[in-house]
Order: sequence, then structure tokens, then C-alpha cells
Amino acid sequence: MIEWLGIEHLFELSGAEAIAGFFTPLAIFAAFLVAQFILPGRKVPGYVINPDTGQPRNYRLNGILVFLLAVAIWATEITGMPRDWFYRSSLYAIAGGTVFTLIMSIAAVYSQPQGDIKNPLLALWEGRAQEISLFGERVDIKMYFYVVGGTMLSLNAMSGAAWHYDQFGSDFNPGVFLYAAFFTFYVFDYFIWERVQLYTYDLIYERMGFKMFWGGIVIYGWVFILPLWGMAAHPHPGFSDFWTYVWLIGSTALFLLGWSIGRGANLQKYTFKRWPDRKFLGIIEPKYIEAGDRKILYTGLWGVARHFNYMGEGFLSFAVGLSFGHFLNPWAWAYFVFVVSFFTWRQRSDETHCEEKYGAEKWAEYKSRVKWRIMPGIY
Repeated sequence: MIEWLGIEHLFELSGAEAIAGFFTPLAIFAAFLVAQFILPGRKVPGYVINPDTGQPRNYRLNGILVFLLAVAIWATEITGMPRDWFYRSSLYAIAGGTVFTLIMSIAAVYSQPQGDIKNPLLALWEGRAQEISLFGERVDIKMYFYVVGGTMLSLNAMSGAAWHYDQFGSDFNPGVFLYAAFFTFYVFDYFIWERVQLYTYDLIYERMGFKMFWGGIVIYGWVFILPLWGMAAHPHPGFSDFWTYVWLIGSTALFLLGWSIGRGANLQKYTFKRWPDRKFLGIIEPKYIEAGDRKILYTGLWGVARHFNYMGEGFLSFAVGLSFGHFLNPWAWAYFVFVVSFFTWRQRSDETHCEEKYGAEKWAEYKSRVKWRIMPGIY
């Protein structure tokens, strides 16, 4: 079965290495916590209101410094850890990360009052507390998740590229490096706009349960490189120089299109939430439906489709599948299938939540103005 899947190279660790791989996430969790605590950061208010003060919660952001430090340590091998270690140990790290995030989730959930979720197992999955911060708000756990998960996504992708080059040398697949570049750019861009994350659904509404712990760290940081498990084991697809340029440039152009849509939509929403009457990019005038003390934006990118940012993620993930050049290999499309499935489900969940949040009448008015869910003219 393992040979049929083409991932037998991920089971070649010795017994001692397998144990080290299992405990690698625990070392990562601790190192990142120390880095976030020690490195300087800027303290900014978010969107969430602190019930104790009635004012926006404060967040201390230094993700970009943590990311750059982690990349530098990985690239120089200063700790003695080889650059391909994260990739080679990824399956064992996922097992260990799942166990350790479960333990952390149990502590985070059952140390809180029962709340409105009575079933203890459902509470473990969903969580009870909306926010958890440590050391006098010096480290916010939700933002910690994104720092660890995002940085490890990039490091895992680059680690896979390093392993791939060691295996194939001059016959390496440039698409594997393009894949690593895509996710490194994606993560770096996130840290450039880290404050925007304070105005997103996860920070505002998600609770601190196993779903958030496991998803924010293990799924985001390790499982998102799923296509690389199969594709790093394949050399250059054998295209001519001309078609190699077409393939790589075309994949990059599609990726940048998807990134532009997703980043643009999120920035427009962020701008609207902070400065409701400011024109986005100085040209797009905000128009909105008033729903009590809330507002539903329906111009610009949010007038194209109700969840237009998800279409950007779809284009981006399709470019990831194309980047490997082995277009008929199912492994190449694992991330695309996941993203399309996840965001198709997520937008339906979002719509239910928004109808409750804004009221059925106002949400129906918004749907009459913005007809399409994700992709204009199709869905």
C-alpha cells in the first residue's frame, strides 16, 4: 500500500529517528513560544472586545521576526538539524503533534467553565473560551497558532525541496522549488499583513478547542504539504525548455492572480472594519447595508461574490497543483481538492452564521445585491 502510494521514502527513519520525529513538534512549540515572548513586538488593538474592559483586546505582534529567525536557523543548520529533516520526519511529526495538541486542548478546555456546550467531547472539539493569552497578553494563543503553523508550512515545504534536490541533483524538478516558493511567499505575505488577521472569522468567533489547536498548528503547519509527500519523489517532468517556461510562468501567474484576489478581498474587509467610510485603494467607495449597529459591505471585491476571497484561494491551490508539472499524478492535486472542498463547506457555514448575525431580512437583501457565492457566473 505504501509503495503504491509512492511515499515509502517517508518511512525510512531509524527507530531513534522516528522517536525524534515524534517529539519534534513539542520542541517546535516550546521554541516558538520562547521566541514570541523574547523578540520585540508591536502592541495593537484588535477587533474583539475585551469583556473585562469593554475596549478592544490588545495583541502583541512579532510574527515576521519569529519567521525570519526560524528560516535563518533552518537554512544555516546551526542547531545540527539537517535541512531535509522536517520533510523526512513529517509523518511521525504529525502523529506527535496530534498527541501534544490534544493534551494542550484538554488543558485549555477543561480548565474553563462549562459554558453553553454541555457534551464534554463536543466541548473538547469546539472549545469553551474565545480567547487565551499568556504572560499578561504578551502572547496570544490564536496568533501563536498562526505563527507556528505558517512558519512550519514554509519550512516543511523548503525541507521537501532540499530532500528532492539531494535525491535528483541535476535532474531536479524546478516545480518542487516553485511549490516551496509559493508557500514561503504566502506565509511571508501573511506576516507582512499580520494585523489583518485580527479582523478575520477565526480570531473573532472561533473557540479554543482541539479543532483550533490541531488545525492551526498541525494541519496548517505539516499536513498542508500533503502533495509534496508524493511529488518530491519525482524528477523533472521532461518538458522542453519552451514548455518548461510556459508551465512555470503560467503556474506563477495563476498563483499571483489567486493571491491578489484573496489578499485584496481581505484588505478591503479590513479597511472597511477599521475605517467604514474610507475608499478602498482610494478609488472604491464603500457601500453597505445597515443591520442595526452592523454593516454589510457590498461594493468592490465584496460586490463580485459573497465569498470572493475563497475563489482566490481556489486559483492559488490550482496553481499549486500545476506547479509540479506531473499533471496526471493525483498527489499533485491533493491540496486543490482539500481547499475546494473545505471552502465550499465553509461558505455554507459562513452564510448560516451571517444570517444569524445580521438578521434574515438584511442578509436576504445582501444576497439579492450580490447573487453569486464564490465564482461569478458559475457558483
